[in-house]
Amino acid sequence: MTAIFEFFSSKSIRAIVATLAFCGPVTLAAPSAWAIDPPYQGQMERLSEILGSLYMLAPLCRQTDIDWREQMADLITLDEPEPDRRARLAGAFNAGYEAYARFYRTCTPSAEMAIERLLREGEILSRDIHSRYAE
Repeated sequence: MTAIFEFFSSKSIRAIVATLAFCGPVTLAAPSAWAIDPPYQGQMERLSEILGSLYMLAPLCRQTDIDWREQMADLITLDEPEPDRRARLAGAFNAGYEAYARFYRTCTPSAEMAIERLLREGEILSRDIHSRYAE
């Protein structure tokens, strides 16, 4: 399980943050007078929710090598979303945190399985966003 955590944290989330930094807001955020969501908005909201969940769960299982909140802040900064989108991304992060905070107070086998599942899903989303929307 730790190997998956290290792989995902060092490659996928960091890769998408680096990709967003390289691509810049021009390729990812197309501001308009009508503030239409970009096609990847749903995926970004789910990724935000995953980051919030990991921010809550990882420290319980003593996996503190990545600051998931900082990763989320970097993602928002690099995407430069409109205020409404920014609020939705932050709300998704908070919802992910709160969803697991209701049930977990200590590291359990179930918490470790949830971390693995979230890492896998986050990796898939990160790669998909990168391959479909980054230039």
